[in-house]
Amino acid sequence: MFRRYREYQKDEFIIVACDTSSGGGDYSCAQFLSKTKLDVPTVYHSQITATEMTPHIASELELIHRQTGIKPVVAYETNNGGVFELQRLATLNRDGHWTMYLQKSLGTTDGLETTEKYGFNTNSATRPAILQLLKEAIDNQLIRIYDKPTISEMFSFIVKPNGRPEAEQSAHDDLVMSLAIAWQMYQTENPPMKRKATNET
Repeated sequence: MFRRYREYQKDEFIIVACDTSSGGGDYSCAQFLSKTKLDVPTVYHSQITATEMTPHIASELELIHRQTGIKPVVAYETNNGGVFELQRLATLNRDGHWTMYLQKSLGTTDGLETTEKYGFNTNSATRPAILQLLKEAIDNQLIRIYDKPTISEMFSFIVKPNGRPEAEQSAHDDLVMSLAIAWQMYQTENPPMKRKATNET
């Protein structure tokens, strides 16, 4: 289920984006993007439902917090059961070892504003935008990707005659979509500020 390419490092900030499945032969997957090192050290990829995936993701988030000392931030795509599972994932965060991603919306004056809703909403507006942003990152070699299945999915990605970018027939796009969400999160998410110790007099 997990493909690991290196260990997490102390003080490393990890962004986690999950593309969920409700069954029917689809995959649940997650890309673990390091904002610190600009690579993807871990990929989760399994032909199971979102419900089955959640405890695995929760365990990995605990591991990340333990090894890095930094709370990772995690988002589920809200389609295919994700909206229910992200609430469950939030409930499992009893010790506050990770941060739940809050959706962003276009503000009226100064760009993106944070909403009170968990998760990432992939729709007709956000899908092409995040895929274009990921394409630019790949073209400019901004991210190191070690995962061959993710790279293979990228080569099977096409733009349909209706202008919709997606995997060609009989191919999957779950790994690409989760990486696109992770890269979008990279633009706005930062590690929590560490409090500096002060000397009392």
